[in-house]
Amino acid sequence: MSKSQIETDLRGPQAFELARRALEQMQAAGVWPTPLNFELWLHYVGDPNGALGQEIGRLVADHQPFTEAAAEDLAARYLSRTRLSDEIRDAGAVLNRELSTVSQAIAEAQSSQKAYGETLAAASGQIETAEAADGLASVVRSLSAATEKVRGENAALERRLEDSVQEVSRLREHLEQVRRDAMTDALTNLANRKAFDEALDQACAEAGRSGAPLTLAVLDIDHFKRFNDTWGHQTGDQVIRYVASVLGRVAKTPRTAARYGGEEFALIFPGEAPEGVAAVLNEVREEIASRQLRRRSTNHELGTITVSAGLAELRAGEAPTALIERADQALYASKKRGRNCVTDARTVDGQQAA
Repeated sequence: MSKSQIETDLRGPQAFELARRALEQMQAAGVWPTPLNFELWLHYVGDPNGALGQEIGRLVADHQPFTEAAAEDLAARYLSRTRLSDEIRDAGAVLNRELSTVSQAIAEAQSSQKAYGETLAAASGQIETAEAADGLASVVRSLSAATEKVRGENAALERRLEDSVQEVSRLREHLEQVRRDAMTDALTNLANRKAFDEALDQACAEAGRSGAPLTLAVLDIDHFKRFNDTWGHQTGDQVIRYVASVLGRVAKTPRTAARYGGEEFALIFPGEAPEGVAAVLNEVREEIASRQLRRRSTNHELGTITVSAGLAELRAGEAPTALIERADQALYASKKRGRNCVTDARTVDGQQAA
């Protein structure tokens, strides 16, 4: 069943049965009936063989907890694109109506101009044959009336065009906001995976053209699964948001901070060499570890949170996927070193070469 079919069913008698099945399966899986979870489960029940349905089915089969972070991740990956498509479709319909109205107004203005030209031609002939003042006065009155009519129609066309320009501008702003929403991770307000992929592709292409350095860093929250199992997934989401807030503060333009997936983050540093990036990452690591977190619901102390990081500088002609892989290897090296540290991929590359 396609997304459009699901939406059709939700507007008909089938909606009650679809909603009932979704709630039953959510209850069986221990999933809270939040609006976002309910929307995701409607797609799961309505189209279990679709991409979103299969992913939820896998989570259920593996008995993985359906956290707020997991729901936001699924929505960003599978719902934002369709939402954006719907917004573009609706905006296109409005734009078509505007263009149709403007085209009609232009056609009417052209017709009016043609009639005015015919009036002028006729007046020219009448002036040549007019023998008295009364005849000339009649011609002048006719020209005056025709001119006034054309002036009014032109003014109406100008107003219509001005309104259309404003409407198109409003649509452009709306679509830009939708695009930003579709590229933002809802839990952290950082760039999502799709936005990260696009930003990294652009940064690599620009670095290739300019020859400027480009460094990629990946970070991971240490022992996050154990933390989740101890304190619960809602508190885990709180920790993810905290780490994201620290990264967001250091990732000012042209840098980009993204939630790469789960408890993993990525930062793009255009024009920055590894040495400087390593210093920034160590500052981030120290700031995150310096704060004693408390559980919001009970005010219990959660202890300190630490992160591990790996970084890699783009090589000449290197593909973005290869750069990501080297940064991931550096992150893995940080984990092996005992966590809560930063590793440069060059040291890993050197070990592998040896």
